[in-house]
Amino acid sequence: MKKSRQTKIRGPATRRKLKAGSAASPGSCDSKRAIDLVMQLMAIPGASGREEAVAQFITNQLEAAGAPKSAICFDNAHQRTPFDAQIGNLLLRLPGTTRQGRRMLTAHLDTVPICVGSRPVRKGKWVRSADAHTGLGADNRAGCAVLLNTAIEIFRRKLPHPPLIFCWFIQEEIGLQGSRAATRSLWGKPRLAFNWDGGSPTKLTIGATGGYRTSIEVEGIASHAGGAPEHGVSAITIASLAIADLHQRGWHGDIHQNGKHGTSNVGVIQGGAATNVVTDRLSIRAEARSHDPKFRKLILREIERAFKDAVQQVRNVGGKRGKVRFDTNLDYESFLLKQDEPCVLLAESTIRALGQEPVRAVANGGVDANWMTAHGVPTVTLGCGQRFQHTVSETLNLDEFTMACEIGLRLATGD
Repeated sequence: MKKSRQTKIRGPATRRKLKAGSAASPGSCDSKRAIDLVMQLMAIPGASGREEAVAQFITNQLEAAGAPKSAICFDNAHQRTPFDAQIGNLLLRLPGTTRQGRRMLTAHLDTVPICVGSRPVRKGKWVRSADAHTGLGADNRAGCAVLLNTAIEIFRRKLPHPPLIFCWFIQEEIGLQGSRAATRSLWGKPRLAFNWDGGSPTKLTIGATGGYRTSIEVEGIASHAGGAPEHGVSAITIASLAIADLHQRGWHGDIHQNGKHGTSNVGVIQGGAATNVVTDRLSIRAEARSHDPKFRKLILREIERAFKDAVQQVRNVGGKRGKVRFDTNLDYESFLLKQDEPCVLLAESTIRALGQEPVRAVANGGVDANWMTAHGVPTVTLGCGQRFQHTVSETLNLDEFTMACEIGLRLATGD
């Protein structure tokens, strides 16, 4: 999940403390097995585009629980994403045993690179990575475990359920690529859809921002940095002036302009090979986000304007300047579910049935539900107990995680 601030749009006056098993009922899930699954999943390396080992683990667990091989498949999303990929999205398709509309449960397989090498260790109700240099990977192996544990419960206990489609998406962390390129014909027109990602299990993300990514190629003129620096045009200088201009005028970071809000970030800069050469080329990757599509495009225009102006400011002794090129793509469009969207109402009633109070929120980061909703399947996103995602301080609250598993099981079985 692209983590960012959440805007709560409805909240409880009080909230009860979550306790593993506190909402136990005859239909409660096996929390011990669920925790074992998530601990194993978090230890498997699987950054974006390298999710095959994670998917294989899930497939093995499903088959061991009794899932027919014919019910498990991969789509060909990996052939349509702009990034290298080992596999497509993993799906488990189950015909219903009750006369209810089809339901879809989703989560993403990949983690951010900082989580590769995670060694999860448990201390009480918390899990952290034993390696101080890696994140835990609970974002989003906890979501993967919610789906996996739900499916295992259904198989092993032969629970009645409506038609179900489980989908583990690839490449969420690099622009929601798996959900964007998914083979929707395999979904079977779900009537209700639920996605699991970061945060509290009682938080319902009903909307999220939209985002663009832009690749910026800055071309200068190389020359000897000691013998003839005046003949060069530094691509680094051009980029530095542009970024400084964006910062000074309030178009980088948290952006508030004329009553509008958005964010932008220059996140990757690559270039240069030696200190004795005036750098002639830089590759830069940046992003712009806003719930307002028009303002988001304005942020992009300001980024482009800053780099074009910077090109004009830097010239060599002969008056020559550099060049700049942009390649911009929409990662995901913003969305906001209706207040009475059935998936939201069912999730809320399920949470209340477990003695908790749901909180609706709108995210300033993207989730797979952005593309699910764009594909015509309104989807609410729930958390799994993750904290401080995308950092080495990431943790997983096991009380909240097991609550998420209980919620997932009830939503899948129709309880």
